[in-house]
Amino acid sequence: MAMDSEKPVVVITGCSNGGIGHSLALAFAEKNCLVVATSRSLSSMRSLEGDSRVFLQELDVVSEESIREVIESVLKKYGRIDVLVNNAGMHLVGPLAEIPMSSVEQVFNTNVYGPLRLIQAVFPHMMSRRKGKIVNVGSVAALAPGPWAGVYSASKAAVHALSDSLRVELSTYGIKVINVAPGAITSNLGNSSLTRYEQMPEWKYFNQLEAAMRKRTTISQGPKSTPAEEFAKKTVAVVLKKNPPPWFSYGRISTILGILYYLPLRVRDWIYRIVF
Repeated sequence: MAMDSEKPVVVITGCSNGGIGHSLALAFAEKNCLVVATSRSLSSMRSLEGDSRVFLQELDVVSEESIREVIESVLKKYGRIDVLVNNAGMHLVGPLAEIPMSSVEQVFNTNVYGPLRLIQAVFPHMMSRRKGKIVNVGSVAALAPGPWAGVYSASKAAVHALSDSLRVELSTYGIKVINVAPGAITSNLGNSSLTRYEQMPEWKYFNQLEAAMRKRTTISQGPKSTPAEEFAKKTVAVVLKKNPPPWFSYGRISTILGILYYLPLRVRDWIYRIVF
């Protein structure tokens, strides 16, 4: 118990097999942390079962009741939460002029309101201890949003904006906020995005560009994408620093998107019209 009291307690959302959260859970565990890996269903984290370093919890980020129950369970088991990693997210592809509003709301409910729900649930505890770290996983896609993934990019841009405000607000209580912007990282994001795309209605005005949109669902999952394990180890090393940076970006195309961010918009638009 004395040894465990010195280990950081890390809560991570979106730890399904094959995702970034899954790799983050293992990377934190390898760094001698007490990891609470969460997902909407325990069965989706089956490969983590039996790992004594990881405590599995079923958590739905769109449910305040689910969040409250998990936070209470973690505090009862470990007595504290040192790091919260808001990783759970949803990708969505489609033309903004036609995409169903119900799908847009679902993405924002998961990608934006979900992290904020977790933050509000954990903040009182971290405030009382005058310490803690909140890690919000955004995306380099928010730096230079392109066609067909506008909803996803907008949700991640919102996460970046929330992180910037939170970083200043919570510093009053000794809480550090780190915004992590992954590049193209190998994960199950492409498969889940394609599955979601196939559930979309037939496009009325953009049907002639359907092939381009379908390709967009898995564009981040090419053979040169950065392995999730590599990304996770780099991220964990940064987060566990005594004074972590407010912004960390890593992975394939992260540099390219950073350059596009500073380009004149006419130039960027011209590039995107060619690529997509």
